[in-house]
Amino acid sequence: MPPTAPTAKAAPAFPYTDRDLARFRETQQLAYHCAEQVAAWIEPGVTERQATAELRRRLVAAGVQDFFHVPFAWFGDRTAFRHFHTPLQFFAGNRRLEEGMPYVLDCAPVVDGYTADIGYGGKIGENRVWDRLAADLKVYRELILAEVRARRPLDEVYAAVDAQIAAHGYDNRHQVYPGRVIGHQVTRTTGRGPAGVNVLGFGVRTLQTLGRELISGRLQGRSPLWADGRSSRHAPTPGLWAVEPHIGFRGVGIKFEELLVVTEDDAHWLDDDLPHVRRWTAATDQPADEPTGEPNDEPTDEPTDEPTALEATR
Repeated sequence: MPPTAPTAKAAPAFPYTDRDLARFRETQQLAYHCAEQVAAWIEPGVTERQATAELRRRLVAAGVQDFFHVPFAWFGDRTAFRHFHTPLQFFAGNRRLEEGMPYVLDCAPVVDGYTADIGYGGKIGENRVWDRLAADLKVYRELILAEVRARRPLDEVYAAVDAQIAAHGYDNRHQVYPGRVIGHQVTRTTGRGPAGVNVLGFGVRTLQTLGRELISGRLQGRSPLWADGRSSRHAPTPGLWAVEPHIGFRGVGIKFEELLVVTEDDAHWLDDDLPHVRRWTAATDQPADEPTGEPNDEPTDEPTDEPTALEATR
């Protein structure tokens, strides 16, 4: 009998009910709500450590029992991960917020095992470069969804995002994350370790759950970590993915991070009622006869995807 060709392993079935998705959505909304509260609280002079402490305090007060990872805050050029060489540099430091600085808040709360992982970008005062990046970030949300819906392999989706970043004249900053990840799978945490305890910034229960996912994924030829390497050379795995395209221009970085729902044959963002989506919607709904830029902006004919347009704002 002639040898038969190997058969591709079937993708796992989508593992969550509508009730599960509602609970994940509630946790994500809670995370963004706390980030918005901290964004309203911070002011010049606040340090990254003070911001993360305040973010943690508000999350715990809202009912968070554990963390996928500890809260992070990055100010100024640290939002673009400039001069980051070791994982320890991701932890909050003594950088003080100043007028005109961008900032990023990142937190990953767990409530009853339901996990969210969010990124919130903002600025203190005026920063026209940040405004440009914040508006262009919308393109990446639309691109990622379209590519995943087309069932493109995850490493190819990553490459498509890279190409768009280059077209905008920006830098890929998610490649600085450990493993160069643009995203990772999120599951309902089932570890039995102590809640609220972390090792190297990750919750003990997170590490237990992620370890099982890594082993299971390797056996199936898949990875729960979404990067640009060989381990991501497979179609999107059904489940929930925390996706975080992170772009930068010189000393300004910005990202969003939110949950993407991937089923066996489709995909959608878990929730559209999020700060960055509301910001884009408000900009689209603004009457055409009202200026959308800074009050003293001069008209320009430069296309939005040309780096020279950003140079003009420096």
